[in-house]
Amino acid sequence: MRRPLAAWASLSTALRLTVAVHVLALIAWPLGIIAPGWLLGAVVLNHGVLLVGMRPGSRLLGPDMRRLPPASALRGEVALTFDDGPDPEVTPRVLDLLDAAGARASFFCIGAAARAHPALVREIVRRGHSVENHTETHPLAFATFGIARMRREIAAAQGSLAPLAGQAPRFFRAPAGIRSPLLTPAMAGLPLTYLSWTRRALDGTRGDAARGLARLSHDLVAGDILLMHDGRCALSPDGWPVVLEMLPRLLDRLAAEGLRAVSLPMALGEAPVASGAAARPDAGAARIASAGYASR
Repeated sequence: MRRPLAAWASLSTALRLTVAVHVLALIAWPLGIIAPGWLLGAVVLNHGVLLVGMRPGSRLLGPDMRRLPPASALRGEVALTFDDGPDPEVTPRVLDLLDAAGARASFFCIGAAARAHPALVREIVRRGHSVENHTETHPLAFATFGIARMRREIAAAQGSLAPLAGQAPRFFRAPAGIRSPLLTPAMAGLPLTYLSWTRRALDGTRGDAARGLARLSHDLVAGDILLMHDGRCALSPDGWPVVLEMLPRLLDRLAAEGLRAVSLPMALGEAPVASGAAARPDAGAARIASAGYASR
């Protein structure tokens, strides 16, 4: 009895209303106590609300951390987050750029990619950044999965990332940021906070560094959560990953405006992981390359 009650308690108000609307329709339709047109209209309207709730940043379907806490904003902090890695070509260069600027970030890693490149995950942590959960395989249809399958993707990534990073991820971001109506019950009991972003570069699909930088920096303020990609990156016309063209300019912009780039745990008031990063910007990439990874 406790499990059904716990599952019901984990549902958002919008999802509880969805259940109520569908139960009402199933009862009222055969009895003819409500006109079919009204029932159909209610169901269609309800599904429209759910679609709106699936958009990144919406809280209709459950909690969503899309800005840093007020205390972090008062400290002048901005969170840099990178999705879809680790990537042996791009991630080492991103780490070097962050080192050169004294910046920290959070990397939302795909579990399978992390297992394929364990040295990169360890290097992310060694440099003082955090490793977070972005599912085990990054299925594009993730938002259409049932509760059990969705939970397996998230839990598998926790199992892959925790031993490599030395601690379990504390934040989760869905593939493409599309939130399933079933995500909250799927995450029930997992020690994860769901997080989207304030602004994103779209550097995973669009090869224009200038526009990506404009998206990130327009009206940029303390407390923002910025989304970029160190994996599955779009390429600029000259074949260079967009993030590598965009990130140095973004870091310069943050410095000019007196904003500090932090990881998500740092934004919550935790001290950064002690970093042993070398002073030379390219030293980290060389170290990873010596472990069997190519760097560009």
